[in-house]
Amino acid sequence: MNRDRYVDFLRAWAILLVVAGHWLITGLVRLPDGTIRAPELLVAVPWTQWLTLGFQIMPLFFLAGGYAAGGSWERARAAGGTAAGWVGQRAIRLLLPTAVYSGLVLAALGICLAVGVDPGTIALVGWAMAMQFWFLPVYLLLSALTPVLYALHRRGGLVVPVVGGVGALGVSWLVAATSGAGAGVVGAVNYLLVWGVVYQLGFCWRDRLVGRGPVVPAGMVAGGGVAFALLVGVGPFPVSLILVSGEELSNTTPPSAAMLAWAVAQVGLALLVAPLVRRVVGRAGVGRAVRGLGAVSMTLYLWHMLPVLVVAAAFYLTGLAPQPPYGSTGWWLLRVPWLVLLGLVLGLLVRALRPLERRLALTAARVRPGAGVRGPGAWRVWAGVVVSAWALAYFAGHGFAYEGRFPGAAAVGLAVGVALVADPGGCRQERGDEKSGGRAARVGAV
Repeated sequence: MNRDRYVDFLRAWAILLVVAGHWLITGLVRLPDGTIRAPELLVAVPWTQWLTLGFQIMPLFFLAGGYAAGGSWERARAAGGTAAGWVGQRAIRLLLPTAVYSGLVLAALGICLAVGVDPGTIALVGWAMAMQFWFLPVYLLLSALTPVLYALHRRGGLVVPVVGGVGALGVSWLVAATSGAGAGVVGAVNYLLVWGVVYQLGFCWRDRLVGRGPVVPAGMVAGGGVAFALLVGVGPFPVSLILVSGEELSNTTPPSAAMLAWAVAQVGLALLVAPLVRRVVGRAGVGRAVRGLGAVSMTLYLWHMLPVLVVAAAFYLTGLAPQPPYGSTGWWLLRVPWLVLLGLVLGLLVRALRPLERRLALTAARVRPGAGVRGPGAWRVWAGVVVSAWALAYFAGHGFAYEGRFPGAAAVGLAVGVALVADPGGCRQERGDEKSGGRAARVGAV
C-alpha cells in the first residue's frame, strides 16, 4: 500500500511542479498601446535555463504511469479483457476532460475572432492555453502501446529500456549531426523512445527489477548526471530542459540524449529516496493530501493557465500591476505574490469545476468501451486513439489559434477521435456480461 501511495505522490508532485514552473516562467508586460505581451523568460534572462533542471519533472509522471499501467493491464488480461477494451477505457478518461477543455477554449477563441479581437493576442492566448498539451499525445500513445510494451517487458526485463535508450541515442545523434534539420519524422520517434524508456522503467520498478536496494538507483543518478553534464558541457546540447526559441537543438522537441540522461538520473533519485518518502506519505494527513491532489490532477493540468489570463485581465490590462524591469530584482520579488495570486485563482477554479468533474466521471463510466470489446468496436478504438493523438499533437505544436486562425481540422479531429473511442459497441456487451456474471464486467473497474 505504501508503494502505491508513493506512486500517487510522484504523480501529484509532478503535476504541482509543472504548474509552478509554467507560472514562474510566464511573465507579462503591458505595452504603451495597452496590449499584453509575454516575453520568453528563458531567452530574456538566459541563466533561468538552469531552473528547468528542477522543474522538468515529467519523467516522474511517465515512471509512475508505467508502474500503474503495468499492474492495470496485467489484472485486465487475467480477467479476460482485450487490449482494445483496456486501452479504450484508459483513453476515454484522458480524452473526455481534454475534449471538454479544448472545446470551451476553442469556442471562446472563436467568439473573440468573430468580434474582431487582435489575431496576435488570440494566437498568444491560444498558445498559452495549449502549452501543456505536448504530454497528452505521447502519454496516450504509450498507453495504447502498453499491451505490446508490457509483453516485451515480460520477455526482456531491463534489456528493453536499455535497447530503447540505445535507439534514442541514435536518433538524437542523427538530429544533432544534421544541425536540427533531421528533427522531423525521424526525430519525432524519440518522443516514444525517450519517454518510453522511462515508462518501461515503471514496469521494471513494479516487478522489482530496479529499486530493491540503493546500488542500482545510485548508479542511475551518477551515470545519468555525468552523462548529462558531458552532453551539455562537451556535447552539442543546451542546458535548458524546456524549449528555448532560437536554439538549433532542443532537449524537448524532440527529446534528446541529454533529456534521456536527465530522466535516468531523476528516476534513480526517485527510487533512492523512495523508502524515506514512503514513510512520510504513509501518514494519514499526508496521504489524504496526496489523494486529494490525485483526484483533481487532470483538472490542475488542463486548466492551470486560465488563472494567468484572469490575473492578466484584472491587473495588467487595467495597468494596476507594477512593472519593474523584466528580470530585475524587483521583478523577481513580485513573483511571490504572482504565484500566490495564481494559486488562489486556481483553487477557486478547481472548486467551481467540481460539478463538471463529477459529470465527466459519470459520462466516462457510461460511454467507455467494454472490457472485452472485439471486432469492429476494437478497430474503432484504435482509430479513435490515432486520430485523437494527431489532433492533440497539432494543438501541442501550434496552440489553439496558430497565427490567429481557428484550427478547424484539428478541432474536428479531436471530436471524431473521442466519438470513435466512446462506446464502440462495447458498453452494451459489458452490461450484458454484468447481468450474466461474466468476467469482462469485473475488468471495468480497472
